[in-house]
Amino acid sequence: MKILAKVAYLGTNYHGWQVQPNGNTVQEEIEKALSKILNTPTKIYGSGRTDAGVHAINQAFHFDVNRDVDLDRLKYSLNCILPDDIAINSLKEVADDFHARFSAKKKHYQYRINSGEKNPFLMGKSLYYPYPFVMTKFVEALDKFIGKHNYSNFTSKEEDEDNYVREIFDIRVSLNETIDVDIIGDGFMRYMIRDIIGTCLAVASGKEDLTYISNRLDSDTDAHTAYRASSEGLFLIDVIYK
Repeated sequence: MKILAKVAYLGTNYHGWQVQPNGNTVQEEIEKALSKILNTPTKIYGSGRTDAGVHAINQAFHFDVNRDVDLDRLKYSLNCILPDDIAINSLKEVADDFHARFSAKKKHYQYRINSGEKNPFLMGKSLYYPYPFVMTKFVEALDKFIGKHNYSNFTSKEEDEDNYVREIFDIRVSLNETIDVDIIGDGFMRYMIRDIIGTCLAVASGKEDLTYISNRLDSDTDAHTAYRASSEGLFLIDVIYK
């Protein structure tokens, strides 16, 4: 029986999603809880990694069990023993050939920016950016990233998998308690969104112009952006499989 789970978490207290030798991770906490409830070592497979400090509304992972289980009861049991900053949203049975990472069609991220007064209730959940910038320039810079591009200068990913090409389908900016930037694409490499946001803020604040982006996007030269937004403003909103 293969199960797809959606999970929400605050990444503040974790060294990212993926299990690592030093530092507590979200994956580790979930695997410990599952193994305890199912009374057998249970490994989970995420849709992808999130870095230290990054949050999720609907991260996805799958795992296998060798018997039928009551998913409602399992969800309840997991949420009883998981830390308060991790919550299982849903569990459902999927086909045997499903994979949380390789079956994903799109990913939806949101980056939140607090450009107003310092607000302790937004700390750790948004980028505090109390500096002047022009919103129209920010949006114009973001629009440069829509489409299929080579992002080698906007990621720290070392291997040359797929030649660093990714497609961003949509970028939208909305003004709420924070400035929310929603980005939907076929996949995102390490630090890619944070590099995009940091670069666009640099353009919007007058530190750079749009040629700074055009000289790096789709470029074969090693000219990595010098701007990277911090992790606490980034949320994985959902992983889309259809």
